[in-house]
Amino acid sequence: MSGAHAESVIKNIIREIVQQCAARGHAVSDTLVAFMVKAAVLDPRNGFNVDRTLTKQDVQKLEELCLGKLMEECSPSLDTIKMQVHFDMNYTSRREFLEEIHRVLESRLSSVSREITDSRVKTREEFDALYCKIITYIQLRSGMGSPTDDTALKEATAALQSVFPQTELGAFVVLLKGDKGQQLRELTMIVTGIRLFNKASSKKGGEETDLQELMPSILNEALPVTSKGIEEELSVSQTLAWRYTSVLEKQSDGQPAECDPPAVLLKQALYNVRQHEVFLKMLLADACLCAKHVEMLQTALSSQMKLLKETIQAKTAVPTANVFPRFKSLSELWSALQDEAQLLNILRSILLSLQPFTASQAKIFSEACVDGLLEAAEVKTDQQRMAESADERIVPAEMNTQEWLLPETTTSFDELPLQYNGVCGYSLVTRDGLLLPGYPHIGVFHHEEKLYVFSSKEAALAFASSPGDFIAEVAEKAKLSPELIQLLQLHRQFSCVSSYSELQPGESLLVKPITKCESGTQTDIHPLETNIDKSYEWNEWELRRKAIKLADLRTKETRSMQTDLSHRRRETTTQTWPPKDAATQSKRDGDSSVPRPQVYLAGLRGQRDAHVVKINLTRPVDQ
Repeated sequence: MSGAHAESVIKNIIREIVQQCAARGHAVSDTLVAFMVKAAVLDPRNGFNVDRTLTKQDVQKLEELCLGKLMEECSPSLDTIKMQVHFDMNYTSRREFLEEIHRVLESRLSSVSREITDSRVKTREEFDALYCKIITYIQLRSGMGSPTDDTALKEATAALQSVFPQTELGAFVVLLKGDKGQQLRELTMIVTGIRLFNKASSKKGGEETDLQELMPSILNEALPVTSKGIEEELSVSQTLAWRYTSVLEKQSDGQPAECDPPAVLLKQALYNVRQHEVFLKMLLADACLCAKHVEMLQTALSSQMKLLKETIQAKTAVPTANVFPRFKSLSELWSALQDEAQLLNILRSILLSLQPFTASQAKIFSEACVDGLLEAAEVKTDQQRMAESADERIVPAEMNTQEWLLPETTTSFDELPLQYNGVCGYSLVTRDGLLLPGYPHIGVFHHEEKLYVFSSKEAALAFASSPGDFIAEVAEKAKLSPELIQLLQLHRQFSCVSSYSELQPGESLLVKPITKCESGTQTDIHPLETNIDKSYEWNEWELRRKAIKLADLRTKETRSMQTDLSHRRRETTTQTWPPKDAATQSKRDGDSSVPRPQVYLAGLRGQRDAHVVKINLTRPVDQ
């Protein structure tokens, strides 16, 4: 089977599952279906033999399993997987978020900018319309008020006329398209800076304008709401995680009652809120970074405003070379503040979009239900568990065959990339999938270029005694609960599973991974400083200059001596000139003429039996 045909078959399988879900009233994405296919293949309970090719019956069974999983109602496991897919498709890095914000702004302004740069005006009315379009463009790009707001429109018009009067439209129209776009952006920055300065100087009596009044309105609204909303959601998720953990610990330590819900559902609910907690911490870190950037931008804006006021003061005229760069700096800071506001709104929208994925666990386990399961059990927070293990510490001297990292001996200890997303792998295996956070202060176990943390010293020692077995057991747990692959960051461990675009009938379900490693080597130029020759020179002319300097000819005199061979002899020099080459040129004109050949044929006309006579009439050359 060719690769193209096999890929087409797999796409048909994915499309079939998506269509059947849509027919049953469930809209699912190709990415979610692909993950379900991978999870079904990994689950040993489904009985897929990875050593043989995928048959038609296997494909049919795979579709039925995926449909059954996707059609589950009120399933915390399915909600967790959907949450993971949704977050991965909507969340990205801060840099890419800002690039997307700028791209959206440019696409919104592209039509207005094109109308301005492509305009061919001739009449007075057309010039007035073009000027109004420029004002509209400046309003939209600066974000300082709506183009329909009369007050903001008057401010923008007055600021634009002060730097770009309508009489200069003629020179603007004849510019090239690229130059027009560049001038539009510069005018926007200058006008925005002027409006910000006027707004800061609008108070009477020399009073200082409150910096918050200069901030974009959307920033003043989004900054407190976003961080507060994320912190509230995080507090709720953490509380639920601690309560579910206490219930599972109570059931694992004693005999569960008949009325207790299945431990599988409790673990799925715990995985759901723990995954929600991880995503909320990422959003909160971004929101805190935004707040820090806003504070820095506010400080820079305040300092730029003071410098601009000192430059202008009460002068009636100031050189544009002095104030225009200040106005542009104000505009850049204003735009950066708007970007931070847009980024905060994006983070808040992601926060709100995650809430539906926690509904199933809340529906199954209400607050009263969890209280009944807890009874008199103590609910411990992660901080309390860490305090209980504060005195536990691994002693590296006792572990000669193992490598342990401790805070006192490791730089950047808080930034170490921990396996299982900081979860204790020993507790996950020995306590039937219970998630307990690991505490690095106990000691970080370094095994095969990976770092592991544990919830107690006992767990650390047990895991270190046979790490390979525990790592394999964690992988088996993840196969039974596919949401753990994302939660514990096990993508590399399951990298041997082909993606849905590569999964195809007629080929093995698992493919051998291609191991790749990026490595680099750095060599010091001079490992030993004593081997450096300070007087080394590669330049020949520099060596000559040093030789002349060493000779010091200015303080030397020339002496001569005679020998028997040089007695009564002296050096003489004779200069001669070689013979001069001379040539003459003469010219003689001559010509010659040859006779023209002439032949006469007689008897060409007349009787039939007449003979043709050839007579040569050419004159001889000597005549």
